[in-house]
Amino acid sequence: MSVLARLLQRADDEPVLIEEMRRKHLTDMLPIEQDAYPKPWSRSVFESELEQVRSGTRHYIVARRRRLVIGYAGLWIAPDPAGDQGHITNIAVAADHRRRGVATRLLGALATIAIERGCIALTLEVRLSSTGAQELYRRFGFAPAGVRKRYYENTEDAIVMWCHDIQSDEYTHRLRELGGET
Repeated sequence: MSVLARLLQRADDEPVLIEEMRRKHLTDMLPIEQDAYPKPWSRSVFESELEQVRSGTRHYIVARRRRLVIGYAGLWIAPDPAGDQGHITNIAVAADHRRRGVATRLLGALATIAIERGCIALTLEVRLSSTGAQELYRRFGFAPAGVRKRYYENTEDAIVMWCHDIQSDEYTHRLRELGGET
């Protein structure tokens, strides 16, 4: 095995840590954002979102291996008299770390935050073409509920997905099965 292969293997063996996003993470995560989305959010959009974390309506987390940010995710808590709802704003993983459970860990952490905040449901939009992401969301109990025509860049449809009853014992069990945080 080459030296490079051993170094890469060691990096993959490092645990993935999930922690709150801070401004210091933006430099590392913006290239992930630019690679993941045709119309990426700017640094100022993320800075604005991080400002709203203090109000309790937003939660942003990063996934790290050592000091390297390899993914991130966001949650918006939408107040509702019938029960607050969590809206997943984004989940992105660096290309060389995809299909390794990072997005699963991020989504599990966001679901746990939503549960702790008393949310009764989660929702999100996902690209019609993003079948891998749709499958991830289905594993977490999300089901298609509608379509937003030309939602992305005014060209691609979005599937609106919902996951209800996240306060139930069954959902807590599902999260544990998936390796979630609860």
